[in-house]
Amino acid sequence: MIHERIAQGVYVKDIAEELGVHPRTVSRALRRGGSPPGQRPGVRKSKLDPYKPMVDRLLGEGIWNAQVILREIEAAGYQGRRSILRAYVGPKRPLRRVRATVRFETAPGRQLQNDWAKLRTVVAGREQEVHFAVNTLGYSRRFHFVAMPCEDAEHTYESLILSFEYFGGVTAEVLVDNQKAEVIHHRRGAAVEFNPRFLELAVDYGFIPHACRPYRARTKGKDERMVRYIKENFFARYRVFESLVHLNQLAEQWLRDEADRRMHGTVKEIVAARFAREAPYLRPLPVLRFDTSYHERRGVGWDGYIDVRGNRYSVPDKLCGAEVVVHISLEGVLQVYDRAGELVARHLLKPMSEGWSYEPAHHRTLWEQTLTTVERRPLEVYEEVV
Repeated sequence: MIHERIAQGVYVKDIAEELGVHPRTVSRALRRGGSPPGQRPGVRKSKLDPYKPMVDRLLGEGIWNAQVILREIEAAGYQGRRSILRAYVGPKRPLRRVRATVRFETAPGRQLQNDWAKLRTVVAGREQEVHFAVNTLGYSRRFHFVAMPCEDAEHTYESLILSFEYFGGVTAEVLVDNQKAEVIHHRRGAAVEFNPRFLELAVDYGFIPHACRPYRARTKGKDERMVRYIKENFFARYRVFESLVHLNQLAEQWLRDEADRRMHGTVKEIVAARFAREAPYLRPLPVLRFDTSYHERRGVGWDGYIDVRGNRYSVPDKLCGAEVVVHISLEGVLQVYDRAGELVARHLLKPMSEGWSYEPAHHRTLWEQTLTTVERRPLEVYEEVV
């Protein structure tokens, strides 16, 4: 565990404080490279002994779920009982820092807690940081999570909508952290200033937004625990993904097969059964889905193109020199609107290496004007030059 914490960049004195030992004890362990040599006479060897370094490594990575650890060491060849593992992990549990907080319960359909988390894993053959949004129902503890490429406002709203669609309804209120995508200002003793677009989402879906008290994200304790559960269970089982789409497919399967079927330690009930009682209290989804695309303004060049994310896209030539509004969906669909709000062009985003995106009908008038103004010379002029 010491070596794992050092690899994570934690200082020796901080590791010593976590373990309740002197910093010199930690330094000696590092120089020694392992546990003290030798074994007391009469101590019987355990089937777990060869796997203890692996267990310590998992604990050092923050994985404390005994069932998850058992699955990992069984894959490595462990054939002992889970009780042996529990007996080994049990005395180490005080090393986990736990801050006390007051737990509160909410009525069915009352509240959803929203949060973001991230960790490093392998996607498409490359280790990278993955962001995932976690949305937890306060009453049933049923939760949904989805991986996204970033944590900006558009992906935050998309994650909430996907969770509402997964649950089949909307809660009366949504509790969020003070992320700029949702909260612009939240000072003690002052009213919360929510992001205007987040308020639009709240109105469309019929929920009341609430923000955690500043510097106390643990107000969202239920969601914080689900983040830890996902890291210690899902991401401990699945460590390599073909893409974010593949990750989210595995996530939905895992949510239904394992997370929904778990016995919740606090309410002492199967999550799916408790959700069955909460579902009738959820409000219906709106008829029209909220638009989570990026909204930006662009000036149209005199050649009838706009610049978007490193490439150029054609628009009707009547808009040359004008300003337009572009909507860019999270799936990479570009839609262009004029000042009257009319859709005038639609493209799929593509890299510059594939060339500009051009629709011939957009520049028909522009080409006609060009053909009538270009000077036409007879071929004899070029023959004289030769």
